[in-house]
Amino acid sequence: MSGILDLIQSDLGKQMIGGISSQTGTSRDKTADVLSMALPLLTGALQKNANSPQGAASLLGALGKHDGSLLDNLGGLFQGGVDDEVVKDGAGILGHLLGGKQAPVENALSQKTGVSAGQISQILKIAAPLVMAYLGKQSRQNNVSTPDALGGLLGSLSGGSQSNSNQSVITSLLDADGDGSVIDDIAGMAMGKKKGGLGGMLGGLFGK
Repeated sequence: MSGILDLIQSDLGKQMIGGISSQTGTSRDKTADVLSMALPLLTGALQKNANSPQGAASLLGALGKHDGSLLDNLGGLFQGGVDDEVVKDGAGILGHLLGGKQAPVENALSQKTGVSAGQISQILKIAAPLVMAYLGKQSRQNNVSTPDALGGLLGSLSGGSQSNSNQSVITSLLDADGDGSVIDDIAGMAMGKKKGGLGGMLGGLFGK
C-alpha cells in the first residue's frame, strides 16, 4: 500500500494542493511543503491514538462518518470556498489529535516553511478532514473493521516496517516543548526524500 506522502504526488494530491492553496492564499509550492510535513504528522498522531483500545474504537467510529466521499468531488469542495462545516470538522480533528501541542506544531511548521502560523492553521483545518476521508476510503477498500486491522492500515500509511521509528518521532514531537527540533529533522528528510515515502524519510533519520 502506498504511504501518505505518495498521496501528495498523485493527481488527487495535486488537486488537494491547488484547492488548499487557493483557499488559504498560500503558493502551491509552499502548500505542498506544508502538507509534505503535516500529513505524516497527522497520520502518525492517528496511529499513536489508535495504539490504545479506546483510541482505536473511537477512530473506527469516526471512520463511519468519514467514508471517503469528500474526496470524490474536490472540485466542488473548493469551488466557491470550503464549507464552514468542513473547517469546523477539521478543527475538531486537530484538537483531538494534537491537543495542547497544536500551537507548537503550527509554529514549528511555520518556522520551517516560511508560511505564517495563521495560514498553517488554515491549511491543517482543511487537510485534516481530507486525511480522514482518505483513511476512511482505504479502510473500506481493505475491509478494516477491527483495531488490529486499523493498526495495520495506519502502519502501512505511515511507513510499514519503519512504524516504530515513525512513532518515536511523532511521540517526540507531540511530547516536545515546541522548540521545533524534531520538525528540523522531519523537514530535512521530507524535502530530500519525498519519493521514498514516510518509511524512507524516517528510516533515513534513524539510520544515521
